[in-house]
Amino acid sequence: MIFGRSERGKPPVEPVTLKILVAGGFGVGKTTLVGAVSEIRPLRTEEVLTEAGRPVDDLSGVEGKRTTTVAMDFGRITLREDLVLYLFGTPGQERFWFMWDELSEGALGAVVLADTRRLEDCFAAVDYFERRSIPFLVGVNCFEGAARHPAEDVRQALDLDAGVPVVLCDARDRESVKEVLVGVVRHAMSRTAAARHRTVAT
Repeated sequence: MIFGRSERGKPPVEPVTLKILVAGGFGVGKTTLVGAVSEIRPLRTEEVLTEAGRPVDDLSGVEGKRTTTVAMDFGRITLREDLVLYLFGTPGQERFWFMWDELSEGALGAVVLADTRRLEDCFAAVDYFERRSIPFLVGVNCFEGAARHPAEDVRQALDLDAGVPVVLCDARDRESVKEVLVGVVRHAMSRTAAARHRTVAT
């Protein structure tokens, strides 16, 4: 590469494409995160919240929420010339969890977005990825007005393994989200390399 362009005479680089899931509780900011960083217009499958859904959709802490994802959010970001991430935001409500198995097929890793005001809402996502040995990072979405907690306190509250990264982020900010996604890729790659090393050693 010379000044950001391919050297003359060399064929263009064929990028590696990786699939990353964005999971977490209802109203935690998954749609916002995908929209903040996607270089294409995000595909969203949102529906307006209705009175009929109030008995099953807990709006505590997100009383101003008017829509909800019912299938998935989809976006794309090019981190480097040779690396493209496809982002799939999962629906947060329990009644849509049956879709997670299909969405997680072929995923390199995942972001579990957490809100410290409703930390228990991300337990299901943490448990899901732990059970399936899918590498994940916990991104603590720092909402305005919410108390800030050190990453290590969040780790202990979620009972995470020492190797699971926990980072503070702002799901509205593109640069903050990019750092989260780079962290997921690095974590997943290191897990893959460690697994290969153990295989060779045995």
